[in-house]
Amino acid sequence: MTDSQTLVKTLDFQLNIQSDNESLLYDATLEARSVYNETIRLAKQGVNWDTIPDRVADDADLVKNTTQRVVAKALGAMENYYEYDDFGQPSHTKDGAYPLRANYEEGYNLSLTDNGDVAFRISAKPYKHVTGVLEGDDAHLDILKTALESDEWKIGTAEALFHNDTPELHVNVTNTEQTVRDKQDSRTVVGVDVNEDNVALTALSETGVKDTLVIDFPEIKFERHRYFTMRKRVQNAGKDSIHDVLEGREERFVRDRLHKVSRHIVEWSRQFETPCIVFEDLKEMRDSIDYGTRMNRRLHHLPFRALQFYTSYKASFEGIPTGWIDPYKTSQRCPLCGHAERANRNKKRFKCRSCGHQDHSDRGASVNIAVKGIKNHQDWNVPALNSLPTVRKVRRQASGAVDAPTVTHDSVRGYQTDGIVGVSD
Repeated sequence: MTDSQTLVKTLDFQLNIQSDNESLLYDATLEARSVYNETIRLAKQGVNWDTIPDRVADDADLVKNTTQRVVAKALGAMENYYEYDDFGQPSHTKDGAYPLRANYEEGYNLSLTDNGDVAFRISAKPYKHVTGVLEGDDAHLDILKTALESDEWKIGTAEALFHNDTPELHVNVTNTEQTVRDKQDSRTVVGVDVNEDNVALTALSETGVKDTLVIDFPEIKFERHRYFTMRKRVQNAGKDSIHDVLEGREERFVRDRLHKVSRHIVEWSRQFETPCIVFEDLKEMRDSIDYGTRMNRRLHHLPFRALQFYTSYKASFEGIPTGWIDPYKTSQRCPLCGHAERANRNKKRFKCRSCGHQDHSDRGASVNIAVKGIKNHQDWNVPALNSLPTVRKVRRQASGAVDAPTVTHDSVRGYQTDGIVGVSD
């Protein structure tokens, strides 16, 4: 038994503009920025969100449908702030260009040329178009060409933007026929414990622990703190435009790292028989966090949900289902004897006050998540856990070469091992 899901993938391309009016596209992204800023300003003033799209569109020098898509994205940023507060309240003084968001066959069009290229036409301004051909990764081009000719794929919203002064088009395509296996049909459950500087993984089957891994990504925590310090300094100096630039750089850096980490989680999970990836449902936990101003900022602004979403999204394209469990005491419970108390855990070290079991605390939490996943989503019994394998940790290299999949030994291309065996602080 399978569940049919609608799966969306974003394809990135460079624009080879052949209509000799690249400046028109840049001007349109500046107009999109004005639309975004005005939307945020009105939302902050308490204007009814249902009235904002028409109100902003009346004054915007963009195709109306494109204006509405930019407004929707801005309101989505406000909604995300109120629900998750991942990056702080959106600014209504954003500087520089902003992505031009458009619906397929309304704000932009794509077509196959006789020589096999994909041609584009973007309505940058009313009755003014930018044309040319797309360039980029062969795999992305192949998917897009398939989407243009196949009924199984639909082409959706796209964004035209400038990245390092290079015009790009990011296109969303949807596979309407992709199926994801039902969670109950899984023979392996992968528990994923997401933390501010690592993610711990444990794969459990009916026969016991298949493998465990801790992936360190300290650069996310470091860079977020560095950008926070820089933003505070420029804000105190009254340089709001630089503040917005830094905020954008931080978001792009974090998003890039999260995509790479999530890709490795999925690749690691694929090696096991019919896996199901299980996460903690952290929403209510985050709403209750109150550990003081400095710690609250660190914990509330950590992209837990984003990493979970990226992993779930990529897993779906591999046919791997995902599940969610209650996080209650997953970090305090001993995976061997079941004893749970706060004193069991001290930073990265776990020592059970009842049976004496010692472990890497995050790895132990991932075991507990997998156990709960089996109880919640499977019709087979939790295996006996008399012992756990040695903790393996891998860390991202400074070179950033991280595109290779994680494998089940310590020498991983794109990672360096800590040389740590047993318990680590």
